[in-house]
Amino acid sequence: MKKVPHLITLLTIILLSSCIKQKAEKIDNRIKISKSAENDTVYQSESLKVIRITDNIYQHISYLHIENYGNFPCNGMIFTNNSEAIVFDTPIDNSSTAELITFITDKLDAKVKTVIPTHFHIDCIGGLEEVQKQDIPVIANNMTIELIDKSNINKQTIASFDDEIYLEIGKETVTARYFGEGHTADNIVGYVPSENAIFGGCLIKSIGAGKGNLEDANTTEWPNTVNKLKQTYPNAQIVIPGHGEYGTSTLLDYTIDLFGG
Repeated sequence: MKKVPHLITLLTIILLSSCIKQKAEKIDNRIKISKSAENDTVYQSESLKVIRITDNIYQHISYLHIENYGNFPCNGMIFTNNSEAIVFDTPIDNSSTAELITFITDKLDAKVKTVIPTHFHIDCIGGLEEVQKQDIPVIANNMTIELIDKSNINKQTIASFDDEIYLEIGKETVTARYFGEGHTADNIVGYVPSENAIFGGCLIKSIGAGKGNLEDANTTEWPNTVNKLKQTYPNAQIVIPGHGEYGTSTLLDYTIDLFGG
């Protein structure tokens, strides 16, 4: 009977050790992502920057010139697997988009299988003419196709979807999904399950960012839409916003709070 307290103590120590180990492993994983982000700039020119976040996830950054402000950085995401790539949002114009495609082809040794704009604003579709010129398939939400008003983009060749589409990139599945209105009526997000990575586009704000351009926004629905996104992908570890630095799911919470959710 006297041995029972010792047994309980021993079991307690084992359980605590296990919890500490699991917590340490989670912290280690976050550190690995943070370090590879902090960063591995794998390409940089005057008009384009590419950051490696993981071995397969990259953030591309191009620059929109705004009068009386200067160059405003705009994000997109690249996912590569088994020599194939998908790009969410083009760089801001055709020349930087051509630059990005060359980088993916030559440096990542991958073929761009498709490009998906997350909404109809220029920071998402600015290089679609170049994408179409290179015969790369474009897929977009039906609302996005309707809202595109650029004459140099052939809307007839853009494949469409309503709520969600699943795409095979290499040996992995990537999802593009519509959750509701926010920054625009048509904004969608990209998700890579194998990486637990979300490309939120302009629906998601970086930490410390303001509300930004609200010209086409639905600020009432915005936090509800991000809440749906958060509930659908509870395991997200990487979240890339449309502008600013990427982070974790805290960006979702920040965006919800920003719009009064």
